[in-house]
Amino acid sequence: MAFNDLLLQLGGVGRFQKIQVTLVILPVILMASHNTLQNFTAAIPTHHCRPPADTNLSKDGDLEAWLPRDGQGRPESCLLFTSPQRGPPFPNGTETNGTGATEPCPHGWVYDNSTFPSTIVTEWDLVCSHRALRQLAQSLYMMGVLFGAMIFGCLADRLGRRRVLIFNYLQTAVSGTCAAFAPNFPVYCAFRLLSGMSLAGIVLNCMTLNVEWMPIHTRAYVGTLTGYTYSLGQFLLAGVAYAVPHWRYLQLLVSVPFFAFFIYSWFFIESARWYASSGRLELTLRNLQRVAWINGKQEEGANLSMEALQASLQKELTTGKSQASALELLRCPALRHLFLCLSMLWFATSFAYYGLVMDLQGFGVSIYLIQVIFGAVDLPAKLVSFLVINNVGRRPAQMASLLLAGICILINGVVPQDKSIVRTSLAVLGKGCLASSFNCVFLYTGEVYPTMIRQTGLGMGSTLARVGSIVSPLVSMTAELYPSVPLFIYGAVPVAASAAVALLPETLGQPLPDTVQDVENRRRGKTRKQQEELQKQMVPLQASAQVKN
Repeated sequence: MAFNDLLLQLGGVGRFQKIQVTLVILPVILMASHNTLQNFTAAIPTHHCRPPADTNLSKDGDLEAWLPRDGQGRPESCLLFTSPQRGPPFPNGTETNGTGATEPCPHGWVYDNSTFPSTIVTEWDLVCSHRALRQLAQSLYMMGVLFGAMIFGCLADRLGRRRVLIFNYLQTAVSGTCAAFAPNFPVYCAFRLLSGMSLAGIVLNCMTLNVEWMPIHTRAYVGTLTGYTYSLGQFLLAGVAYAVPHWRYLQLLVSVPFFAFFIYSWFFIESARWYASSGRLELTLRNLQRVAWINGKQEEGANLSMEALQASLQKELTTGKSQASALELLRCPALRHLFLCLSMLWFATSFAYYGLVMDLQGFGVSIYLIQVIFGAVDLPAKLVSFLVINNVGRRPAQMASLLLAGICILINGVVPQDKSIVRTSLAVLGKGCLASSFNCVFLYTGEVYPTMIRQTGLGMGSTLARVGSIVSPLVSMTAELYPSVPLFIYGAVPVAASAAVALLPETLGQPLPDTVQDVENRRRGKTRKQQEELQKQMVPLQASAQVKN
C-alpha cells in the first residue's frame, strides 16, 4: 500500500491525474476508427462485369444481354457472356436467356458508386478471384497489432511507458497518412501493418500509464472511461465515414490527428511506480514532486525527501531493480498460472468480437446504421459492467460477460435466417457483452501482474487477442459447409473460456503488486487463510475429544 499512500498524500485524483488521464485517453477515440476502418474503406459495392469497350450497346441490345443471371434472377458479379444473348424475357422485361458461353470478367468491373464512391475494393478490383485480398489487408493489420503487442509491451517495461507512447503516436500518424497516399495495394498493406503495430502500443501504454498514476479506488473508473471513449469512437466513425465516403480522405482524416497527439505527449509525466520498480529513486522523487506541485500540494512535495521515499518504497527498491523478461511468465509458477488463464480470456474475447463486428454488410441493413447500433449497445453494457466490477468484483464481471456473449451467439446459430430482426438483436447483445469483456480484461490484467512485468503481461495478452482476431476470419469460411457453423464456433469459445475466470484471484480493493514476490505472497496468503480457518474448526473438536477422555 506504500505507493498508493504516497499518491493519496500528494492529492489522490488531483489536477495532474485529471489532465493526464484525459490527454492519454483522447487518442483512444480514433483507435476504434482504425480497428474497424476497413468496414468502410474496403466496403464491397454492387458490381458486375464490364462489357467489351468496343461494344455498341444500342446495336447489340441492353447491357443485361451481356450479363448472366444467378438462380435468383440477379446479374452475376463475376461472369460475362462472350457475346450478347437474346431469348425469352425475364419478369423484368430483359430478353436474356443465360445459356451462352461465359468468361470471368476480362474487361474489369462496373461498380455502383451511389453509397461508396471509392474504396480499396473498387480502386484495385478486389472482387471475384481477388476477393481474398480484401481479407488479407485486414489480417495484415491484425498481424501488425500482434507484433506491436509483443514488441512494445516488452519495450515499455524496459524503456518506460512515456517514451514508447510518444514513438507510437508518431508511427501511427506517419504510417496512417502514408496509407492514404498508397500507390498500390502492397504498399497500402505494408503501411496498415505498421499502423497496427503502433496502435497496439498505444492501447497498452494508455491503460498502464493511467492505472499506475491512479489510487486503488479509482482504477475501475479509469478502465470504464477508456471503454466509453472507445465506444464514442465507434459513433464518430459512422458519422465521419458517412460524411467522407472516399476511402483515401477517410484514411487521412483518422490519421492526421495523431500528429497532434505526438506533440502534446512530450508533456506526459512518466510513471513514478515504473521508475521505482526500475530502481531509479531520483527520478521517482522528481516526478512525485512535480505531481504534488501540479496538484497544489507543494508543502507535501517539499517534505518528500529521498530518505522518506526509500523507507516507503523499500520493497520496490530491494526487489524491483532486475528487469523481468517475457520468459518469466512461463518460468515462474505463479505468473504462469496467471498467463495461461488470462490468455484464454484475451483470445476468446477478441475471437468472438471480431467475428461479429467485421461483417457489418452481412446484416442486410445500412452499414452506417449497424455501426451506430453496435456503438450504442456499448453504453448500457459498459455501465452494467462498471457497476459489477466496482461493487461485486472483477471475476463475476469477466465471467458473466463472456458467458452471456457466448450464449447469445449460440442461440443466434439456431435462429432461422429469415428472422433478421431477432438475429441482429442477438448479435448486438452479444457484441455488447464482448465489449464489456474487453473493458474488464484490460483492467483485470493490469491488476494481477506485478509492476516489473505488467506491461509485458498486457502485451502478451494483447498478442493472444490478435491471434484470435486473425483466426476469426478463417472460421467464417466454414459457412460454406453450413451457414451456422461459424456462429457455433464463435459462441462455444467464450463459453469455454469463462471457466478460466474461476482460477484467477479477485482484485477488487487490492493494491497493485509490484514484484513477483507479491504475486507469490498473494497465493500463499490464501493458503494460510484456509489453514487458519481449518485450525479454528479443529480446536473445538480437539477440546471435545479431551473432555471425553
